[in-house]
Amino acid sequence: MADSRRNPDAIVDYLATYDRVVEIGIGRRPDLARALAERGVAVTATDIYDRDVPAGVTFVRDDIIDPESSVYADADAIYARNLPPELHRPALEIARTVDAAFVFTTLGGDQPAVPVERKTIESGTLYVARAPGVTGTDRRE
Repeated sequence: MADSRRNPDAIVDYLATYDRVVEIGIGRRPDLARALAERGVAVTATDIYDRDVPAGVTFVRDDIIDPESSVYADADAIYARNLPPELHRPALEIARTVDAAFVFTTLGGDQPAVPVERKTIESGTLYVARAPGVTGTDRRE
């Protein structure tokens, strides 16, 4: 996957089709959450550490390995950038639980550890989970 940190615009365009999203592991990269909030998307960002987030973004400390489902309950999509393979299944499980789409990118050459559809975007590839029990829709189709 190409480095989406250099050009998050394609990811923003893709995710802006959803009304409410949750970012898993915002870390020190608030640019995508900020851009989505500026486009009118309701954004909640999570991380296992306390993080500063831009205006218009809600932050909740949460661990995707043992998630608090209420954090994700109203999401149309759950997304993550550079998500390591060991977190793909837990993230998909919470998406399944709350009936949300799961959209992510991986680190470098990592391949998805869950069934996905590949969506080519300007900056590389987005992976969209399509597993039994996940009925959140890709509104771009």
